[in-house]
Amino acid sequence: MSLSHGYRASWWTYILHQVPHTNFQFEVVDSNFAPQDWNYQQALLFLAGIAGLCLAISLVLICVYLIRFCCCSSQEEEDSKSSRVCCVTWSCVAAVIICCAGIGIGFYGNSETNDGVYQVTYSLMNANHTLTSVALLISDTVQLLNSVVKSDLTQLEEIFSKRTDFLVIVRNTRREVESVAQNLADLSFWKGVELNLNMVAEQINFIEDYRWLAYILLLLLDLIICLFTLLGLAKQIKWLVIVMTIVSLFVLLLSWGSMGLEMATAVGLGDFCSDPDAYMMNQTQVITNISPDILEYYITCSQDVTNPFRQKLTMSQRSLSNIHPQLHGLEKEAVPQFPAAEKNLLVVQSMLNTTEGNFHHLVALLNCRGLYKDYVDTLKGLCYDGMEGILFLLLFSFLSALSFTAAVCSLPRAWKRFQNRDLDYDDMDEDDPFNPQESKRFVQWQSSI
Repeated sequence: MSLSHGYRASWWTYILHQVPHTNFQFEVVDSNFAPQDWNYQQALLFLAGIAGLCLAISLVLICVYLIRFCCCSSQEEEDSKSSRVCCVTWSCVAAVIICCAGIGIGFYGNSETNDGVYQVTYSLMNANHTLTSVALLISDTVQLLNSVVKSDLTQLEEIFSKRTDFLVIVRNTRREVESVAQNLADLSFWKGVELNLNMVAEQINFIEDYRWLAYILLLLLDLIICLFTLLGLAKQIKWLVIVMTIVSLFVLLLSWGSMGLEMATAVGLGDFCSDPDAYMMNQTQVITNISPDILEYYITCSQDVTNPFRQKLTMSQRSLSNIHPQLHGLEKEAVPQFPAAEKNLLVVQSMLNTTEGNFHHLVALLNCRGLYKDYVDTLKGLCYDGMEGILFLLLFSFLSALSFTAAVCSLPRAWKRFQNRDLDYDDMDEDDPFNPQESKRFVQWQSSI
């Protein structure tokens, strides 16, 4: 790519593109981005299924641990209770701390993904504005030229019908104007294309709003669970810890599920971002039927690629330049002899000035730099910020899943400790002044006095 602000694939894109792609029959699939291909879809689903396998392993480990806890809790030695209680408490606290770190990473990743999608939609809207301006400018200019041909130039032919030399000049001007109109009409490459980039941007924004909100709710849910878990452990509230254990199991399912979705999305983005030009050129040509030369011109914007509009623009510029001396000659020689022609000549001259202004504006809009910048900004938003955000969300889901797996294993032992707390008090010596039961009777005795 020739421009200094061109897109270059990042190192994490290269790494994700190298991830093995395997279908359901364990056959290697080409890693080129092809979302319409069923084998490629199977490869992404296979990667998402890895998270499902991790979920199954987590559930099996939780079940084995809880079964062992229920069956072997009565065989615990008395001298090891304190050390085990300490271990359980610190395990829960460590899991909550890791989860909170993952939540911070998740908020950052969600924000980065949203920024990337916003840049994509903004670039698409800007490109749609450019294409709409090109189509509207061509349509207005061609309509203006045709109206002048049908009205003013036709009237000039009638006025100069008896002067062959003036009539020849008017007809030459007519041919030049018709040539300009035809050449400009052929430049409207976006005319008749059903693809509306503005509508695509709105649909992406709509989906992104719900995606962003869903992750915000998931992050807040994780944060609330962590805070209430710490509260339950600190205050030793048994029912609160039990509720948090059940909710943690539910969020564990969400974490592994979101991780599978993010893994498939990250690998798919890596495949697309490794070589986006080829895919965009093929798909755009299929959808819009635009000439490959025009697509290559805007997608690469290289000096090695010839401007597909150069010939028609040059011919239009030459025709407009030829009209000036012809009108100047008529104004100088014909108006003194045919005063009625002055009004029509002024209209044609005004049309020529307007057309030249529109022509220079059109040349600037048709230049590849504007649309190429929007294209590169779209790729940067998707493959830089968007990809980075997805990877951080993937890390968040992984840490969250590990944390809640540890929490679901540790919290039952914690509330078991709360349940046995009063039983431990009963084993104390009644004469012990630090016995909570004895202290309670002492307070009641003082109140009765």
